[in-house]
Amino acid sequence: MEKTVQIPPKAKPLFDQRRYTVLYGGRGSGKSHSVARALLIMAYQNPLRVLCCREIQRSIRDSVHRLLSDCIEDMGLQSQFQIMETEIRGANGSLFLFSGLSTQTIESIKSLEGVDMVWVEEAQTISERSWQLLIPTIRKPGSRFILTMNPMLESDPTSQRFLVNPPPECLSVRMNWNDNPFLPKELDDERRHHQDKYPETYGHVWEGNHLPAVEGAIYFNEMQAAHEDGRLCNVPADPLLVTHTVWDLGLADSTAILMVQTVASEIRIVDYIEDNNKPMSEYVALLGKKNYRWGDDFIPHDGWHRQLNSGRSVADLLSDLGRSPVRVPDATLEGGIKVVRDTFPRVYIDKTKCAGLIESLKRYRWNTPQNGAEARRPFHDAASHAADAFRYVCVSVPMMGNAYALDVDKTRRGNWRI
Repeated sequence: MEKTVQIPPKAKPLFDQRRYTVLYGGRGSGKSHSVARALLIMAYQNPLRVLCCREIQRSIRDSVHRLLSDCIEDMGLQSQFQIMETEIRGANGSLFLFSGLSTQTIESIKSLEGVDMVWVEEAQTISERSWQLLIPTIRKPGSRFILTMNPMLESDPTSQRFLVNPPPECLSVRMNWNDNPFLPKELDDERRHHQDKYPETYGHVWEGNHLPAVEGAIYFNEMQAAHEDGRLCNVPADPLLVTHTVWDLGLADSTAILMVQTVASEIRIVDYIEDNNKPMSEYVALLGKKNYRWGDDFIPHDGWHRQLNSGRSVADLLSDLGRSPVRVPDATLEGGIKVVRDTFPRVYIDKTKCAGLIESLKRYRWNTPQNGAEARRPFHDAASHAADAFRYVCVSVPMMGNAYALDVDKTRRGNWRI
């Protein structure tokens, strides 16, 4: 007796023979259940070796093993598949394997060369390293990848590889709750509640939209507003405006330099440099290659501390190199972040030249202490350097004013600032 298998119409491309099939979207779409059913049907019809993987799999419970097992029972295929502790075997020789990618090495992943199908669940979390290991390994003729994902940041490796710059033979299908004719009432009630009470995250969770920033980002709402308002865009530098620099200084780590123009109420971040382990002379040389009319160089408090070995400060070195250092106004961390929130609606950031800054602002987040006595502080990671420099921009804006070049042959502030 034949049994009807329920799969949403939008999931039918799973049975095509493309190299890559991507089902992406929000909660309630039936993506994972559709893939599980489709793979079981294909493995029942022909012997297949199927790898079910995700970035991190600490135990089999982290995998789709349970979902496949439930689907086998629901589809009445108990006689065709043997459910084992870490594998699922088909009566015709099909085999389902389960693995995390983060622990794989070049040597260990070679055992996967004979795989016919790869199902990558939670594909939005896959690292670039994992893709570089996995894709070249799956090279059996006719082998395929199926990805299920709710995209996070547009800049994430998976979104870049398969949604922004898809490879040949890649079909991406957006599936959401309204594409699932089998959506349970209970789940739809949950969706409506989320839409009513938490509208700021509804678009990502239920509609599969890219996040404006990582969940828990300090400037999540501000980045969302900047994206919606079109303020992350092309921001060409005005050749008649003074360009100020704002620095976050790194001794053992990165130095970030933002280039800023102000006009009327607008704050324009037109360019960005970040590097590490360079002397001040090299940073100044990099700035010298930019065709801007320089204003002030805003340096935080540590740039004014004299070094024990030389008796000189970063501000002294910049002055010697012909720059115009100015001290960033003092502000507490919490106070500075509040200034950023208040200032952000006036900020425009060049999406190309300042892509690194935008990415840092998306990922700048709190490090919540485990000990209640400890103060909450942002993570000190790769995102913090540019984010700190951006905070210095916002607290320094009142000192920048509106400046225009009056004499194009002059390069120092005192000769042409009005």
